[in-house]
Amino acid sequence: MITDRRNLLNAYALGAAGALIASRADAAPLPSALGRDVTQYGVRSNTQDDQTRYLQRAIDDAARLQAPLVLPPGNYRSGPLKLARGTQLVGIRGATVLTSLGGGPLLSGEGADYVGLSGLTLDGNYATLPPRRGLVQFTQSNEIRIDDCIIVKSGNAGIWLEQCAGAIRGNTFGDIATTAIVSFDGKGLLVAQNTISNTRSNGIEILRSALGDDGTQVIDNRIEDIKAGPGGSGQYGNAINAFRAGNVIVSGNRIKNCDYSAVRGNSASNIHITGNNVSQVREVALYSEFSFEGAVIANNTVDGAAFGVSVCNFNEGGRIAVVQGNVIRNLIPRRPAGTIPDDEAGVGIYVEADATVSGNVVENAPGVGIIAGWGRYLRDVAITGNVVRNSFVGIGVSVMPGAGTALVSNNMISGAARGAVVGLDHAKPTTPDLTAKGAQSFQQIALSGNTVR
Repeated sequence: MITDRRNLLNAYALGAAGALIASRADAAPLPSALGRDVTQYGVRSNTQDDQTRYLQRAIDDAARLQAPLVLPPGNYRSGPLKLARGTQLVGIRGATVLTSLGGGPLLSGEGADYVGLSGLTLDGNYATLPPRRGLVQFTQSNEIRIDDCIIVKSGNAGIWLEQCAGAIRGNTFGDIATTAIVSFDGKGLLVAQNTISNTRSNGIEILRSALGDDGTQVIDNRIEDIKAGPGGSGQYGNAINAFRAGNVIVSGNRIKNCDYSAVRGNSASNIHITGNNVSQVREVALYSEFSFEGAVIANNTVDGAAFGVSVCNFNEGGRIAVVQGNVIRNLIPRRPAGTIPDDEAGVGIYVEADATVSGNVVENAPGVGIIAGWGRYLRDVAITGNVVRNSFVGIGVSVMPGAGTALVSNNMISGAARGAVVGLDHAKPTTPDLTAKGAQSFQQIALSGNTVR
């Protein structure tokens, strides 16, 4: 019973508010605590029915209102969905699942700036995707954010970006038919703290249609079990592959069990490969090759590879490098099938032109600990202050006609069965140990202060 005027007014106010809420519910779906609730658009989870039409209506309406669209726990089966500028899809990590019914990318946007995807499991259901497509696809889109999602069973790439900028952070990728993350002609992308496993081409690809600045940062990811499914001689089977992309930073990644390389920079100038932890790769662990200028490969650990570090292709214009402070050990004596059968292996560090190699530790190299030059392709290399232990040849330097100058000084070389410092004809040792008393000298090799045991 209403006993006074104040209670009577409160009762009228509550009744009016209830009527207002009811009228709004008739007009449009109510917002959830975080935004719009997808179920209020007729979307149903955990059914075999196709939810594409209802999901697309919900996505379009939420984007128009600039409100997040919340997908409660459950499995939603859908065909391709288009994302507009400002779309924000929010799920519950590990509990909200979008399963593809095929027909193209599950989520895609063109010119879709400020899109955010969070807490979603995207299941490609092994549906076939065309070339240059991913389960998630963006073109000419800026400020993308893809965080805390799980992307699995894609019939092509996991995420494919063209001319995009933004951040891909804290996601998990597995069972991907080609590559987990592809950026083509990126505009400054952050790829950080993702977990990638069981892909059949590469882990992460940073690609450009022509040489140019890219600026992508690939930081603190965990990448393992990368297969070279299509074969080839190094195009596939790499954890991280930068092609024609300048100013890329690859740092702090944990990389394990790759058919080819951990990090492969092909014509990627000013690449930084620093602080990565690498094990069980079957070709060159850390690579800078072809027409690049400028590479820093520093403070990495490599345990198990056919080659630790290779900075090569002076014949293609590849030059300028710092190889410093790396620990490289337990090299294997052969490269994988697909490479040239007589390619050298069991080598710690290899450089050709305008490079310094300093402060590295190389141990257990069945070939050569450190090599400078390939035939006449040698110019201005300094090898100083390194420790080389238990290799067939400690340090090898090209002595072929036309080879340039190398400085080999103040290194510690221990247990080199064939010789501490030896002249090479390509990969073949051709001289006795040049550090031995009375050994032949070569004008282009400056030797001093090395300690041999």
